[in-house]
Amino acid sequence: MSSVCLAPQAGKKVVVIATGGTIAGRAASAADHVGYTAGEVGVELLLAAVPDLNAWAVEAEQLAQIDSKDMDLGLWLRLHERVQHHLGRPEVTGVVVTHGTDTLEETAYFLHRTLSTDKAVVLTAAMRPASALVPDGPQNLLDAVALAGSGVLGGVVCAMAGQVWAADEVSKVHTYRTDALSAGDAGPLGWVEAGHWRAVRPVVCPVDCQPLSWPDARHWPRVELVFNHAGQDGTLVRALLAAAAADAAFRVHGLVVAGTGNGTLHHGLEDALRLAQRQGVAVCRTTRCAQGRVLGEAPDWPTSPVASPFKARIHLMLELLRTQKNPV
Repeated sequence: MSSVCLAPQAGKKVVVIATGGTIAGRAASAADHVGYTAGEVGVELLLAAVPDLNAWAVEAEQLAQIDSKDMDLGLWLRLHERVQHHLGRPEVTGVVVTHGTDTLEETAYFLHRTLSTDKAVVLTAAMRPASALVPDGPQNLLDAVALAGSGVLGGVVCAMAGQVWAADEVSKVHTYRTDALSAGDAGPLGWVEAGHWRAVRPVVCPVDCQPLSWPDARHWPRVELVFNHAGQDGTLVRALLAAAAADAAFRVHGLVVAGTGNGTLHHGLEDALRLAQRQGVAVCRTTRCAQGRVLGEAPDWPTSPVASPFKARIHLMLELLRTQKNPV
């Protein structure tokens, strides 16, 4: 595996879009890595804290300042619009998105499925706030800008702790460590090492990338997650159906069920899901296991092509948009 030096391209720039997260967090004490407030530090201060970024032409945009646990569809759509806008500028070689780690994998997958580009979109984050004695955000931000600005890759990826992950494979797997991301069996796409890019495999862009034709979040289908577990009798599914019957505002268009093991479901949950299907709710299954995917087919329960329940939810939302003129 050879490595490539990450160097700026003449006349090109990188746009950094900030959304908040721990990377922009602030705590009262430099020793406090958990009692901080996310999204407190503006993007200009984040960039100023990384002197080596002076070697790159960087443009900054503050889109939001939130804790990523509060990410929602409306902000996804705004982010998509801004990223798409900057990617269309000929002088921009790539876009970096600073984000919280809690929902990083979901935002990355959403952009992966809805952006068609050969330029780099690099999401990065941190596990320690900007106020920490030794924050991890500055190095992650420098690596992300270098990847986006050098033209060594295209498509949507996540860069953190020196590792680069595919947007459709990455998950947050640890609550505290600075190397909190993983892609399980797939492993990373490569590593950023001392200003060089060492790749082990290429970024694969989706063949079914879906341009957004429904920019209003109110018109998107509602898809919920249900997990199988011991004693799962389907009460939650029935409650969702009852709520929708009482008030159309609570209508559920799809359900992703994270089964145990190889997608197995408790018989009580199966009965409730069949009731949902009879009422026009789309149902697909995946697994709650951290690694692996559901093997084999079950006629009653279509299997999501995405193993992660959280990404399977986004996949089903997009599929419902594709097949229904107006899901509302």
